[in-house]
Amino acid sequence: MKKQTIFLLLPVVLLMGAILYAADIPYLTGRITDNAQLLSPDARELLTERMKAHEELTGNQIAVLTIPTIGDESIEAYASEVFTSWKLGQKGKDNGILIVVVPNDRRMRIEVGYGLEGEITDGMAGQIIRTEMTPKFQAGDFDGGIAGGVGAVIEILEGGMPPREAADSGSGKAPGFFQMEGPDIPIKERILLGAFIFGILGVFTAIGVMGPGFGWFLYFFLIPFWATFPMMILGPRGAFNLFIIYVIGFPAAKLFLRKTKWYKKAQKALGTKGRASIGGFSVRPGGSGRSWSSGGSGFSGGGGSSGGGGASGSW
Repeated sequence: MKKQTIFLLLPVVLLMGAILYAADIPYLTGRITDNAQLLSPDARELLTERMKAHEELTGNQIAVLTIPTIGDESIEAYASEVFTSWKLGQKGKDNGILIVVVPNDRRMRIEVGYGLEGEITDGMAGQIIRTEMTPKFQAGDFDGGIAGGVGAVIEILEGGMPPREAADSGSGKAPGFFQMEGPDIPIKERILLGAFIFGILGVFTAIGVMGPGFGWFLYFFLIPFWATFPMMILGPRGAFNLFIIYVIGFPAAKLFLRKTKWYKKAQKALGTKGRASIGGFSVRPGGSGRSWSSGGSGFSGGGGSSGGGGASGSW
């Protein structure tokens, strides 16, 4: 009977232990709660003073928590629980920031209050983690990594620029030809959106280059699209460079293709039969010029969605 009772109570005991462990949220003892003892006294004092000065200037409340391990709990869920428990930021403004570092699990997170999500986006938080925190943590410099993360957050909130990725700074090299500096969009969404935009523009451009006669109409028709849509993916610099390639490359490619046999054959068929087939598309003259119709292929694209509230990382 006792053994049966023990077996019945064991799952309950284990469940209660898991719940109690998961709910282990430290008390808010100050702007820095260094339970993992990662920071030196000097670094802790300097960071505390800097966060205090920022709060007095802007009202934003920044806190740092280091804890040795959180076990199997996700860093996102744990940071959210701590943020809610500590109630960071002003009521009604939700202008709090929490930086959590878990050294034994080699994980970290920047949790952003709702009121600051427009200023510290998910992409910016991830960029801070990758550029300011991860390299220093990998080198064992926790003072520098935490100070770099806090400093970058304050810099952005006070009107500065987010830190650049390693590939864009510190190398002494000129910016890449298609350097992506557009809106802060997660890389997966940027790839999907780029596939959709460039897929459509690419097909229409190819039809214009290969199509006799009416191709010049498409050349001028597509100019405003090539001038605007790529900015969402590549940013102004990359989009401008791509636009120049289009403006020069389209006529050059078309003039080159005019000398090929298949182009002359299509041009002749268009003049004699009234239609020509180019890459699965049926081309025929229209009432007042040239028009084209598709052989039935369609275009589709997709996009992803990102969760709000910050970013996580590991080292």
